[in-house]
Amino acid sequence: MLDRKEIILKRDTGLAVLMVEGRRGSHASFAEELDGRDYVISCASSGREGLARLEEINPKVVVIDAASLRTSGVRICQSFRKVDNTLPIILIVDKAIRLPDVVDANLVLRLPFTSQKLSNRLHAYEKTDDRFIMRVGPIMLNTKTQLVTCGDRQSKLTPRLVEILRILMENRGEVVKRTPLFKKIWKTNYMGDTRTLDVHISWLRRAIEEDASNPQFILTQRGVGYKLDI
Repeated sequence: MLDRKEIILKRDTGLAVLMVEGRRGSHASFAEELDGRDYVISCASSGREGLARLEEINPKVVVIDAASLRTSGVRICQSFRKVDNTLPIILIVDKAIRLPDVVDANLVLRLPFTSQKLSNRLHAYEKTDDRFIMRVGPIMLNTKTQLVTCGDRQSKLTPRLVEILRILMENRGEVVKRTPLFKKIWKTNYMGDTRTLDVHISWLRRAIEEDASNPQFILTQRGVGYKLDI
């Protein structure tokens, strides 16, 4: 068995992960299942212990297995966010757990899923220069890998979608007008048909929104443009 209070993988390189995780009964813990992969994993058996070890561990990402702690994890996420509002947080919850509309986590994963899926999600935080990472509310965009993460969704975007989202994130809360946006993305002054922009916005909503037909983040101001409302 792994010593849950010590660093599991003694390596000089690898993604530093703080795993806040309780006992999973007969099921192997995610920390144990990630053993042997390219991570430096430290464990804490509670949110309080994880916070106490935060400065010591200096993780690049925190994984909160709220399901193993028999909680929603909402308050634990809030506690970590108060201490460091830029630290990426992955929250693991049971499938049936009800969460508020806004959670202080970059990614929410609902059980059941495999350790490989968690590993795939952790890859988004590996060895990428901070200058390529943009975060606004629950949205994280990696402009280098072209991955966008929001809630329990992660998608690979096309270069044009990355650029549209980047502009919306840089202007959060403000309406980005259609004409200048179209000209910048398509690098043209021809404005004969901008419907292709609407199509790209709909694709972006599918990648980010929980319900693309009822968007909560990327809003349309009819006849003017679009706004990232976070």
